[in-house]
Amino acid sequence: MRSLTVAATQMRCDWDIPGNLDRAEALVRAAADRGAGLILLQELFETPYFCQDQRHEFLELAMPFEGNRLIARFAALARELGVVLPVSFFERAGPAAFNSIAIIDADGEVLGLYRKSHIPDGPGYTEKFYFSPGDTGFRVWDTTVGRIGVGICWDQWFPECARTMALLGAEVLLYPTAIGSEPQDPALDSAGHWQRVMQGHAGANLMPLIASNRTGTEPGRAGTAITFYGSSFIAGPTGEKVVEAGRDEEGILTATFDLDAIAHQRRSWGLFRDRRPELYGPLLSLDGRAPTRPLR
Repeated sequence: MRSLTVAATQMRCDWDIPGNLDRAEALVRAAADRGAGLILLQELFETPYFCQDQRHEFLELAMPFEGNRLIARFAALARELGVVLPVSFFERAGPAAFNSIAIIDADGEVLGLYRKSHIPDGPGYTEKFYFSPGDTGFRVWDTTVGRIGVGICWDQWFPECARTMALLGAEVLLYPTAIGSEPQDPALDSAGHWQRVMQGHAGANLMPLIASNRTGTEPGRAGTAITFYGSSFIAGPTGEKVVEAGRDEEGILTATFDLDAIAHQRRSWGLFRDRRPELYGPLLSLDGRAPTRPLR
C-alpha cells in the first residue's frame, strides 16, 4: 500500500508580487500541515494573469530557468517541508519565452521543467503574444511520492496530453490553471465543462487528477476584466470529484489515495491492454488524415 495525500490550492493574485508569493507559501505550509506530500499551486501565481492584455512591458516578467529566484524559494520550501511541489513560472529562454513549470522533489531537487504545449489565443486569453509553444514534449517525473504527469491549463482540454502522460507511467495527473469569465460573452460560464473534461481524463486513464485554478476578479489595462471562477478540485480514478473548492474562496483541498490499489485497478480494467494504436493514425494529423494517406 502506497498512501499519498495530495493537495490543490486556490488563491487570488494582484500586482503585489511579494504578497502573492507569501500567500502561496502559506498555502503550501498549511497543506503540508494537513499531511499532503504532493501540492499543486495554480498557473502563473507570481502575478495577475497578464495575458488578457498585449503589452510589451509584461514580456519583461519572464525569467530564465537557471538561477530563477522563484524556483529557488519554493525548492527551499519543498526541502524544508518534505513535499513535491510543481511551480509555474514565466520562462525566458534566449529569444523565446514559455509558460513553464519546474518540478521540485521533496528533497528540494529541481528535476527539470515542462513547457506548455498548447497555447490559447482568444479574447482575454492572448497567450500567443507571450509564449512560444512548448518544445519539451509531454513528460512524467519520478518523485519521492510517485510518478507524476503535469500539464498546464489549456493542455487540460486535450485528451492526448493526459493519455500520453499515462502511457509514460504517470500515477497522478496535475493541471495548474488560470480560467474564468469570457470578456466577449459574460453569460458564458465554462466551469462545469472545464471540470467534466478533466474528470474524463481521470476516468479514461484510471488515475487521480488535481486541478488548481485561481479566483478573484483581475482588471486588465484596456477596461476589461476576468473573474476567475476557482472551482479547483481533486478527482478520483473513476473520474468522481472527491473534493471541490468554491468559486470565490481561497484555500486548500486534500484527498488521500492508495496508489498501489489504483495501479491494480488500472491493470485489471484493461484500458491499456485493449488499446489499438495502429488505428490511431489520424491523431497524428491536423485534418484527420492518416499520415501515410496521400493527399488527393
